[in-house]
Amino acid sequence: MSRDTAVIGLGNMGRGIARNLDRAGRLAAAWDIAEDARTNAALSPEVALVPPSQFGRLGFILFVVPGSAQIEEMLAALLARPHDGETLIDLTTSHPAKTKALAEKARAAGRAYVDCGMSGGAMGADSGKMALMVGGADDAVAACRPLFDTIAGTVTHVGASATGHAIKLLHNMVCHANFMVVAEAGRLAERAGIPLATAIEVFNAGNARSYITEQRFPNHILSGKFDGRSTVSNLAKDLAMADAFANEFGAANAYTALTAEILKRALEKGMAAEDFTRLYEVYELLVTARYKSSGI
Repeated sequence: MSRDTAVIGLGNMGRGIARNLDRAGRLAAAWDIAEDARTNAALSPEVALVPPSQFGRLGFILFVVPGSAQIEEMLAALLARPHDGETLIDLTTSHPAKTKALAEKARAAGRAYVDCGMSGGAMGADSGKMALMVGGADDAVAACRPLFDTIAGTVTHVGASATGHAIKLLHNMVCHANFMVVAEAGRLAERAGIPLATAIEVFNAGNARSYITEQRFPNHILSGKFDGRSTVSNLAKDLAMADAFANEFGAANAYTALTAEILKRALEKGMAAEDFTRLYEVYELLVTARYKSSGI
């Protein structure tokens, strides 16, 4: 397999993705605006660490950046390059309407555009065992399958362009609201004299178990490490986007709106850069502050 792929964004997720592609002999180029991210990626000498405008001819370019705005900033320069038929793979969490607009620009310049929601966190990216939820034309997604097999354990083709990003918003609605309700139950358990570890053990033995109770709480909260490797600002961005997406359809979104509001309050408390698992420690403060501000 030739080195025909580039990765843009070498943060918590992009670094692991790039390393797996490098080990598989697929990675030709990589870039991050932060010099320390480029250095810490520790990629092989065969990988060119150059800005996207300097990429050579490629088969695939993966965007692992915060969102659509960052892709928009570099898209014109990327599309101006000569190519032999590239596929752009958008691994951000973004609003589907913005994804569709980017895809249309790419197609107008002769590129395929595939959007992928990711699940599994930084550990999944490191291990190459992420779950991908993919939107795009059948032929474009089929062409990406061998590459996806290098970076993911599960790949689901959801549907047409932007459906991968749409389902990722729904996925995050469930995931982050679940984190909050487990935090609420855990804090109540401790008030009632039940150790958090015991509460989590019981949840995992019964129908209350979830990825949050099986992985996040034992590995990142009960361990005292608080190293979920995603920030409060990331969760807040995702839930605000999911809330807006639901409102566009007039869909019921009570749990999503409440979760988004709690995360917004965490930002107001200066927690933007904190690991999201730290929310457990201050959950009661955040919710009490919400009640007071709304007069409940």
